[in-house]
Amino acid sequence: MIIGVPKEIKNNENRIALTPAGAAELVKHGHEVYVQAGGGMGSGFQDEAYIGAGAKMLPTIEDVYGIAEMIIKVKEPIEEEYKLIKEGQILYTYFHFASCEPLTHAMIANKSICLAYETVELPDRSLPLLVPMSEVAGRMSIQEGAKYLEKTYGGYGVLLGGVAGVLPAKVLIIGGGIVGTEAAKMAAGLGADVTIMDVSLKRLRYLDDIMPANVKTMMSNEFNIREMVKSHDVIIGAVLIPGAKAPHLVTRDMLSTMKPGTVLVDVAVDQGGCFETTKATTHADPTYVIDHVLHYCVANMPGAVPRTSTIALTNATLPYAIEIAGKGWKQACIDNEPLRKGLNVVDGKVVYKGVAEAFDLPYESVETVL
Repeated sequence: MIIGVPKEIKNNENRIALTPAGAAELVKHGHEVYVQAGGGMGSGFQDEAYIGAGAKMLPTIEDVYGIAEMIIKVKEPIEEEYKLIKEGQILYTYFHFASCEPLTHAMIANKSICLAYETVELPDRSLPLLVPMSEVAGRMSIQEGAKYLEKTYGGYGVLLGGVAGVLPAKVLIIGGGIVGTEAAKMAAGLGADVTIMDVSLKRLRYLDDIMPANVKTMMSNEFNIREMVKSHDVIIGAVLIPGAKAPHLVTRDMLSTMKPGTVLVDVAVDQGGCFETTKATTHADPTYVIDHVLHYCVANMPGAVPRTSTIALTNATLPYAIEIAGKGWKQACIDNEPLRKGLNVVDGKVVYKGVAEAFDLPYESVETVL
């Protein structure tokens, strides 16, 4: 199969979808790999490394889309890329369709094959292609929260871990999945007073077992959230419903009960955000203030640490890419049930229920396209 890896053009997105090592594996399996020149520079991978791995370099994004049967990306195509996508072309990337209606309609119109990393799901309901970036984003959320607590950035002026004789900052994490767990580890390690909330008592018992003494667990419900946001300095939104829009768990009216300079970090922004006041921001302009509460809602947080993120992502996505390239998307999805769940839009049809429900679109079972 002919595989294309374009340079990411979303604002401050420095990741690339494939490392030179990943390219070498695909070439070893008999596939042709074309990488856009300079595409790996943001992650510290020179063009020469890809050439040494057996890939070929192309000068423009148009060339990459034009030649490839399968495009491997990091982030969803943005508007400038819509016209480059061909009917029947496989797009293997993060899409987060439920948070972007124009993207959904564009992919329906071009009749491409959209395999979304974030909805590939194992029998235990884990999301193997979302996990590596969730780990990065969860850890980063605390770095960013600690930074924006500083008075110079508009925060409350509190050191996350405190010092002798001074209480540490209080961190509230809503959601006890991968993002929430990694955020709690980081916040606890820095000495913060951490509370993690989840709707699953089983998950809370697990977290209570593995977390250090400065991490407490609490059942997530509206009453508890309303009470907790009043006293916490950093609030992390870490809620995910696979393939669907995130619920608004922190509402606009709750902001007025928070301390001025409280920092909200919404890691769920890719899926629409779990704060009612969330709007997607960029690394170039990451924050905004509503009711004296600072919001950090960058939609591609791991793009700020591209070297780590690119390697972690390729580690997870490459085995599926090899299977798709070797068998073709249809046979690969017939043989591999977790991969089949990654199909979101196929040949103009929405085949993932969460996406159809988000925009009231016709839904067809994935079996109808296989």
